[in-house]
Amino acid sequence: MLGSELALVPVAFFTSALAGVMGMGGGMLLIAVMPGLLPASAIIPIHAFTQLASNASRALFGWRAIAWEIVPAFTVGAVLGAWLGGEIYGSLDMHWLPAVIGVIILLITWVPLPQVPGGGQMALAVLGFYQTGLGMVAGATGPLGASLLLRRNKERDWLVVNTALYMSLNHVFKMLAFALLGFSFAPWWRLMLAMGLAVIAGSWVGTRLRACIPQRNFQRLFKMLVSLLALRMIALPFFS
Repeated sequence: MLGSELALVPVAFFTSALAGVMGMGGGMLLIAVMPGLLPASAIIPIHAFTQLASNASRALFGWRAIAWEIVPAFTVGAVLGAWLGGEIYGSLDMHWLPAVIGVIILLITWVPLPQVPGGGQMALAVLGFYQTGLGMVAGATGPLGASLLLRRNKERDWLVVNTALYMSLNHVFKMLAFALLGFSFAPWWRLMLAMGLAVIAGSWVGTRLRACIPQRNFQRLFKMLVSLLALRMIALPFFS
């Protein structure tokens, strides 16, 4: 691994620990750091693998709270979303991809998120569709499903674990779509292994810190930090 790529390993640990505490936000912060450290074409595929390891481990560490009934409908929507998102991704100019991701991150951070009507199986399928489809272009879309899950259960551990569950499914289908689009994960196995181990360790730490840290203390700082990083992403194509 190059030195610039190696810098992503501690960042991956920190962002995964943050997500372990808050239930979301880690993936968005990680992808906001990645441009400039990886080629544009590798950013979202490598991010998808890293977030799969982070979310799957977080769900596993809290497996008692998993609600398996959300899986079938979300999966159907995610498959369709990955297909449509892959079509859009394949038409993008990679030079401008960091700027596209940056704009979407700013919108997700500051603009009120669309509300999926209802809370039943159809709502889960719609969530899977646009969560995975948008994720093919933006990478990090975890906060989009928070309001829907809140209608089902407001208990913090349940929300964190089941957000991790549906995001794991989201990243699985994104990786499959990128593989079908021709992206080769093999040359990146060392970085993927190091970041995968880092995010699993971060999930373990975040799971144990969750009960000790009030979530509200992070919200304003997180929004400011991710916004600054998103502005950096938007500026990168103009100076490269």
